[in-house]
Amino acid sequence: MLNKAINNYLQSEPQKNCCWFNHHWLTRIEFNNLIDNLSTVLKSSGFTHGQRLASLLPNSPVTLALIAATWRLGGVFCPLNPQSGEASLIKTLDMLKPFSVIIPQSISPKLLDALNSSSWPSSILPLETLSGIETISGRMQQSDDYDKSLAVIFSTSGTTGEPKAVPLTHANILDNINACLEHVPDLNPSDCLLNVLPNFHAFGFTICCILPFVLGASQVLLTSFMPPSNVIKAIEETHPTVLLLVPTMLGFTASLLERMNMKLSGIKLLIAGGDRYNTKMDDRVTRAFGVPVIEGYGITECSPVLAVNPSPEVRKLGTVGPALPRFELQLRSENGELQNIPGEGVLWVKGPSVTSGYYHADEINRERFVDGWFNTGDYVRIDDDGYISVLDRVTDIIIVGGFNVYPQEVEAILNANEAVNTAVVVGMPNDISGEVPKAYIILNAGVEVTEGEIIKYCKERLSHYKVPRAVEFVDSLPVSSTGKILRRVLRQQEREKNS
Repeated sequence: MLNKAINNYLQSEPQKNCCWFNHHWLTRIEFNNLIDNLSTVLKSSGFTHGQRLASLLPNSPVTLALIAATWRLGGVFCPLNPQSGEASLIKTLDMLKPFSVIIPQSISPKLLDALNSSSWPSSILPLETLSGIETISGRMQQSDDYDKSLAVIFSTSGTTGEPKAVPLTHANILDNINACLEHVPDLNPSDCLLNVLPNFHAFGFTICCILPFVLGASQVLLTSFMPPSNVIKAIEETHPTVLLLVPTMLGFTASLLERMNMKLSGIKLLIAGGDRYNTKMDDRVTRAFGVPVIEGYGITECSPVLAVNPSPEVRKLGTVGPALPRFELQLRSENGELQNIPGEGVLWVKGPSVTSGYYHADEINRERFVDGWFNTGDYVRIDDDGYISVLDRVTDIIIVGGFNVYPQEVEAILNANEAVNTAVVVGMPNDISGEVPKAYIILNAGVEVTEGEIIKYCKERLSHYKVPRAVEFVDSLPVSSTGKILRRVLRQQEREKNS
């Protein structure tokens, strides 16, 4: 389905610009040739339908073409986060069992060593051209569970530190894109979208990478947001009309523009998602970008966009807007009892954008999927007009600059420290990243350790965004009548400290 949409885009007006990268525009016909070449390389290497192709490539023309080539051959694309850490990456590959892992020339030596020591074949691809590339290293995998409807599998470290995967079908993603286009009427084929969000992030993959093909628009590709000055230079050179950013990026860019005494022009839509938008910086952001932010909300399991303010004219600041078409909503208590709408409660959703379940995870599927309804794990308020405000997370995920951090993974590292008796990690408000991890630690009797020593210990074992930014040593932790640690109480304490 998505393959057909991409082919229709490429065959229509083949001389028009498709994507910009490193100061150069590729036309649609040039990009189609890149897909053809990649398809040939993959097929001659033994890749075929039912196989999974893992990728650690950053945003680039080759990455986009690799996605399309994978689908042309009936395969499943598996974008991976290179910052997830060596141990987490290998666990994820052991779960996905890919044909091959595609890596960039800039891969870190530690990650490359981990891959070379694993059982999974890998191959380096350049980011712009396939000159000299005739084959990749790969290995056929059993495909007893092959589902030809699958398009992509997103992976996370999971709530226990073990990998968890969200499979999305072509129909899931296409419905989500079409719903976005119906819901946000100002998007049109003449637009140019900024694609700087990482493609292993569902927001970046669906909305930045794939939506432009379905819409008929062009896109500006950047491998990374850092440094923000390069993003500003790219915007000035290419004049995109639609910027898609997480709130942390908005803050960095607005601050830099202020220091440079600059304002951007020509931007029609500024869309934020992936984390909570700090409304206190709204005036600064509007001045810097020339348009107000329209905030949205999504989760990977929903392909990912669930709600968004449709336009600057009808936005309600502090809300993530109404739900997209074809989503059904319920509010439930934490015990599962239906609540009234308008009102507050845990948000459950149903619709054609929602995944049918996690990959090979029956236990968690029974918890989160009931009679076709999916528990988002978010506690929200829905007003009389259907606008949604996200109040809290019932699940424990901490969102650091748009990236998910599962407290249990960090806690497992902390609890392995000989000085630690019990560790609990929650999100602490942060003006730049939205949230950062904070650890509450009960030490073993007679042991002394400093906050700096704990943080250094974590830095040696975790990706940088998962490392606690603060450590508080305590004698006890808030618990329920059944002895469960009340993370919500700790989160509330942190919000009160920062209010």
